[in-house]
Amino acid sequence: MENGFKIKFFWLLFLLPILGIGQVEGYENEQIREVDSLYREDQFYFGLTYNFLMKKPVGLISRGLSGGIQGGFLRDLPINKRRNIAIAVGLGLAYDQYGTNLFVGEDTEGNSIFRILDDRVDFDQNRFSMATLELPIELRWRTSTPTDYRFWRVYTGFRIGYSYWYKATFKQPGNNINQTKIPEFDPIRLSATVGFGYNTFNFFASYNLNPFFKDAYTVDGKKLDFNGVKVGLMFFIL
Repeated sequence: MENGFKIKFFWLLFLLPILGIGQVEGYENEQIREVDSLYREDQFYFGLTYNFLMKKPVGLISRGLSGGIQGGFLRDLPINKRRNIAIAVGLGLAYDQYGTNLFVGEDTEGNSIFRILDDRVDFDQNRFSMATLELPIELRWRTSTPTDYRFWRVYTGFRIGYSYWYKATFKQPGNNINQTKIPEFDPIRLSATVGFGYNTFNFFASYNLNPFFKDAYTVDGKKLDFNGVKVGLMFFIL
């Protein structure tokens, strides 16, 4: 009787892990089936860019560091059964700065001054910085599956932004100027975007559809209607 009890007890100990594994596998398969019908892609994004200017007036050049950082959340909304085509809408923040030889200041009456500095003016830093709240909208195509996290993607979109903070900074020996009130600056930022890549590394580009300044002219009469272009890398997290 005692030996029979020991044998039954041994088989019980042996079978319990197997039964447990079967239940776990069944649960995992159930999870896969659930993910298979509801999976989404690329919910969070983070990007680093190099920034440069387009449609510059004669004499305006880039000088110093020009770059940006951005991040945010996008709600992925698949629109086909395979779920490899989607529309995404989200919210993000971007910080950008442009180093140039364009001086931005004001006169004694508070009117803006825009002057393109030549080589005779010695300065350590001259840049324009801004922080922008963005509403990105994207049309997405990818080769993803519910179990494959390495895939090709092509995302095109549009961003509506509002620059809630901006500053023009000029520094030279014995003279520092920070200009935070520029009536000609347009805080509404509209841009077209495109991104493509495979797995972790993805190329990103953004083109501003409207210029940074409205009805702005340099002291020698040159119209300032330049806009910005950003190129860099974008990283996505589920």
